[in-house]
Amino acid sequence: MSVSNARRLATCVALFVIFTQAASAADILIGDAKSQPESLAVAPGGVLFVGSASSPFVYKVRSGSSTAEKFIDASAEGPGTFFFGMLVDAASNTLWTCQLTPVPDTTPVRRHTALRGFDLSTGAPKVRWSLPEDDSTCNDFSIGPDKALYITDTTNGKIYRLPAGASTAELYLEHRTLMGVDGITFLDGTLYVNNVVFNKLYRIPVDADGKPGKPIDIWMDQPVKGPDGMRAANGKLIVAENGSGTIAAITVNGEKASVTVLKEGLKSPTGVEPAGDTLWISERGAGKVLSIPMPK
Repeated sequence: MSVSNARRLATCVALFVIFTQAASAADILIGDAKSQPESLAVAPGGVLFVGSASSPFVYKVRSGSSTAEKFIDASAEGPGTFFFGMLVDAASNTLWTCQLTPVPDTTPVRRHTALRGFDLSTGAPKVRWSLPEDDSTCNDFSIGPDKALYITDTTNGKIYRLPAGASTAELYLEHRTLMGVDGITFLDGTLYVNNVVFNKLYRIPVDADGKPGKPIDIWMDQPVKGPDGMRAANGKLIVAENGSGTIAAITVNGEKASVTVLKEGLKSPTGVEPAGDTLWISERGAGKVLSIPMPK
């Protein structure tokens, strides 16, 4: 092959990569610019489920579509009801979400929150478990190696555990460093949480009997601001920083971690969801979800 032909081939390959990445990107308005999509999840087949922090709806976006349809309507639950965390559990055909409803006539505002499980296909209610505190913030969750669901309560600094097939969760861990706990995920079988108030990342150690211990502070080589939704992919923690408008990948090495910025300039990103070669992001401040190529 001549040098000129080799150069033309290299140019074509580069353009193909660019066009492929562009085609895989998406920018989808959820209802309207004020919908405040807090969290999102992806079901098998590429269906998106997106919660709203400003309305009592969970939206569904079919694969290949740019239109958000109302999937769950909780308007009968009380004024001001909205949704936080979203998680698809394909094995049990369940969409998990956190439902929050303000308590009337309270100053400062208190919220009653519940873990809700809905049929992934029909939206029919399956599980409802109310967090026990008078004021709570069911925020996010992750499925562990034991198939249990681990749930964060931001207001009360607690992590709950819902065993597979159960309808009532149990307290898993309560600790003062967890006041402000938000994102939660398992990386290589180890539980990690972040703190949206104090901009921290913690590993939860577990003893030989399976009991959790004091959260271990992971030192990061650059600041994160408002770490929110967090998922694990390709050996890294992917985090939405709502305070800096940034999506970052965190590589953990023992009790230290390196932070790599993946995308900047977003308006209050609050959720991330890896799905194959695509990383989905909920941009709460813009009322939309978007996708970027998943970093290797």
